[in-house]
Amino acid sequence: MTSHEIRKAFLDFFKSKGHLIVPSAPLVAKNDPTLMFNNSGMAQFKDFFLGNGNPPSKRIADTQKCLRVSGKHNDLEDVGFDTYHHTMFEMLGNWSFGDYFKKDALEWSWELLTEVYKLPKDRIYVSVFGGDEKDGVPFDQEAFDIWKTMVSEDRIILGNKKDNFWEMGDTGPCGPCSEIHIDLRDQEEVDKINGKELVNNDHPQVVEIWNNVFMQFERKADKSLVPLPATHVDTGMGFERLCMAIQGKKSNYDTDVFQNTIQVIEQMSGKKYGENGTLSSESYVDVAMRVIADHIRAVAFTMADGQLPSNAKAGYVIRRILRRAVRYGYSYLGFDEPFMTKLVPVLAEQFADVFPELKAQQDFIARVIEEEEKSFLRTLELGLKKLDTLFTENIEFKTINGDAVFELSDTFGFPSDLTALIAREKDFKIDEAGFQKALQEQKARSRKDSTKEATDWVELSEGNDFEFVGYDEVSCEAQILKYRKVKTKVGEEYHIVLDRTPFYAEMGGQVGDIGHLSIANHLISIKDTKKENDLFIHISTDRNLDEILQNSNVVVAHIDEVRREKIRSNHTATHLMLAAMRKVLGTHIVQKGSYQDDNITRFDFSHFSKVTDEELGKIEDIVNEKIRENIKLETKVNIPIADAVALGATATFGEKYGDFVRVIIFDNNFSVELCGGTHAASTGQIGLFKFVSEGSVAAGVRRVEALTGEKAISVINEQLAINNQLKEILRNQDLIKSVETLIAEKAALQKKVESLENEKLQELKNELAKTVQNVNGVNVITAKVSVPSVDALKQLCFDLKNKLSNFYGVLGAEIGGKPQIAVIIDEAVMKDKNLHAGNIVKELAKEMKGGGGGQPYFATAGGSDLGGLERAIEKGKSFV
Repeated sequence: MTSHEIRKAFLDFFKSKGHLIVPSAPLVAKNDPTLMFNNSGMAQFKDFFLGNGNPPSKRIADTQKCLRVSGKHNDLEDVGFDTYHHTMFEMLGNWSFGDYFKKDALEWSWELLTEVYKLPKDRIYVSVFGGDEKDGVPFDQEAFDIWKTMVSEDRIILGNKKDNFWEMGDTGPCGPCSEIHIDLRDQEEVDKINGKELVNNDHPQVVEIWNNVFMQFERKADKSLVPLPATHVDTGMGFERLCMAIQGKKSNYDTDVFQNTIQVIEQMSGKKYGENGTLSSESYVDVAMRVIADHIRAVAFTMADGQLPSNAKAGYVIRRILRRAVRYGYSYLGFDEPFMTKLVPVLAEQFADVFPELKAQQDFIARVIEEEEKSFLRTLELGLKKLDTLFTENIEFKTINGDAVFELSDTFGFPSDLTALIAREKDFKIDEAGFQKALQEQKARSRKDSTKEATDWVELSEGNDFEFVGYDEVSCEAQILKYRKVKTKVGEEYHIVLDRTPFYAEMGGQVGDIGHLSIANHLISIKDTKKENDLFIHISTDRNLDEILQNSNVVVAHIDEVRREKIRSNHTATHLMLAAMRKVLGTHIVQKGSYQDDNITRFDFSHFSKVTDEELGKIEDIVNEKIRENIKLETKVNIPIADAVALGATATFGEKYGDFVRVIIFDNNFSVELCGGTHAASTGQIGLFKFVSEGSVAAGVRRVEALTGEKAISVINEQLAINNQLKEILRNQDLIKSVETLIAEKAALQKKVESLENEKLQELKNELAKTVQNVNGVNVITAKVSVPSVDALKQLCFDLKNKLSNFYGVLGAEIGGKPQIAVIIDEAVMKDKNLHAGNIVKELAKEMKGGGGGQPYFATAGGSDLGGLERAIEKGKSFV
């Protein structure tokens, strides 16, 4: 069976068992503070397990894109070195929400594996939870008895809590699980060692392929377990491992899931995969190909779901994955030009029928990856130059200290393992302990900045029904369903959940509402509203609210109306702006991020060149024209997504839409979008639209910022006031002509100043040359000089070096009230006397309470103690 047939067989099987087949959620987790990426099949269904929403069906199945590269589930460093770990992988899964339980789940697993996929029964092992006294959870006798009807007892393994008790996180739904493992070894090996002994022992051919989780409990914040009101089933089967088993391969990478990509890598590199023996220096060719074949999937699919490489959070993780692949290609396959970008079409074609979002954005993603590759290949060159300097500076001890390794990683994006590899080639080593110390200190700082500690929810009212009334109302009566206290780095917060609310929770780029809750005679200030999974959480920093909240009957929730009005004007303007952009710049424009509050609208979009002032002007004119037309808002709610697409609705890649959606229309022929935000009743309420900035935020992504209404008028008035002041100062109505004249006059004067300074510098050079002293065959000049800048000091040094052979110079100067010193050494002297300008200048800088460095032949340093300059110059003589 091909991988396509295997995937289809799974979905068809569970469809025949009454399951609703749903699409994969985006890889980037939305509205879930506990996840950066969706790392399991059940992540998109978490709310249903928590009781915060109702599933579209009690039985669901799908194939979910997953990414395990951060947090507790992090397989990144294993990828490439074994044959079964991946960053991005597909998780085939079936779920029961309060419907069937262990018997059906396990029997269907066995039926699919052995009757449909025809996997050999005598190679399959299963495990059940053996119990845990500490948690008070007994041995899973029920699962054991079910399995006994299908497999012999000697193939049933009693697992511990680590292997056979699944938990969503520190708190939340959890329960025992039953894993299914398969032994894929040759018969000769099977005869030597029973496969049961190798289960859960990291053997590459004795692997887990399916896990059936039986959610029976909820883990509380105090670590206690309480039974769930309804039991659920959550199963996950690794698609790539399943393909390996069915296709009779010894490695996931030998299946057709990866072979298309690997064959292209072979063609590009001129090297063959699988012909390099066991793990050795030669087999790093195979490691590199596995890394690249895996990582291109993670990078491309995450970008297709809306997350671009960047220097922060999820974007940094994606950049790190991409750079890891580039590094392996550079080091072991000889790629010194972009190559990952050429793999995007291969993936896009392979997954076009199951994950069409990649095919739809193929060109954009390939171009972004190409820019990222070019940037990192330049970084590799910078890192190599930095390493050369470190090798020279540490020649005596043959060790690169940990702080330097960390700087290469943190500042230059130069991975520590690459630093170690190159160091070994130079007969150096790295201070691994020092590097880990610096790395852990950074992680500790990050954890401290982001640490939150939450109590369990205090339930005040039964039921999970929720209604958002904020599209039409600014206040409403409500009941408090539950609340919790959360400790943050700045203090304590109360998180309050209502059964109905006018407060919009932050999502889709629009910030959350602020306002207050009125309970009897008390006003509770709400400073923000966030969405966590499907809960609208009203956040208050007021103190000692427990008694007030627990004694509440009716709550009146009221938003800040003035602020909301400004926010929805900015949000509406963003709709008009996107439509105008597509008319002016082209239909390739796709939203890549947005932010709207009561001050500004910020919008990121796919475009590979700067938006010119003329183009911005055209977009602005179209938006303001639509504002003047005062187009009324038309909203279509709960319409099938297929109908919305037929209307021409613009959707955002990376957002998960349900079967029924909300469509926002401002003129059927202009702006039609899927959107859950709040909007102006008519475009005239926006008043005015004005761009204030345009720039680049990532490869292939531009950002514009704009103002509306009063703020737009205010910035225009400020600009007019500045123009009027300039006219008065320049005494000229033609500002452009006046400014051009001033710039030309300044350039002429600057040129004249530079000429005079150069003349003075040449005179100074000639005067200094007369003071040269010959010390042991070396022409030495040490002096304090008067120069206007550090650049002038540098030029003077090199002019003297060009004038005098066998030259050694130490020149100091007071520049901007602070001491500066430079050391320059002729290459012949440097080699003959074993001198290093960078090392020397560091010693001299100590006299001035400063620091510096540089190359072996030239280096500079600055300091804070002007009185030490003379001492530093004098000390400079001692080195020759």
